Amino acid sequence: MFSHVMVGSNDLERSKIFYTAVLGTLGVGEPVQNTAGSGHKRLFFRHEGTSFCVSEPINGETACPANGGTIGFKCSSPEQLQAFHDTAVAQGGVSIEDAPGPRGGPSGSMHLAYVRDPDGNKLCALYRVP
Repeated sequence: MFSHVMVGSNDLERSKIFYTAVLGTLGVGEPVQNTAGSGHKRLFFRHEGTSFCVSEPINGETACPANGGTIGFKCSSPEQLQAFHDTAVAQGGVSIEDAPGPRGGPSGSMHLAYVRDPDGNKLCALYRVP
């Protein structure tokens, strides 16, 4: 459904370090760096036909997280989900909501972990139990 997701950052170098480490837990490689015609800089993390992008705001204003917005990342195991969470926290992110682990009532049909990146964007790591 989605071709890409883009978030803003007030410190692109900090975001590069954070997301290279965190998305690396999902098998994503180094970002492609780009300078748009407007002069603002962007990072494109490409994986399995999609892109996660981090950009300096085009309008020159301060980047801010979406109120109520969450960006979800699919994990292949509970261990990968935990690595995503732990790496995010080690790289300056903040763990939020419940501790990483099973959700969905007694069946524990999925595992979730929530963090905020250094710019305040809310990220979710999700693993669905087969």
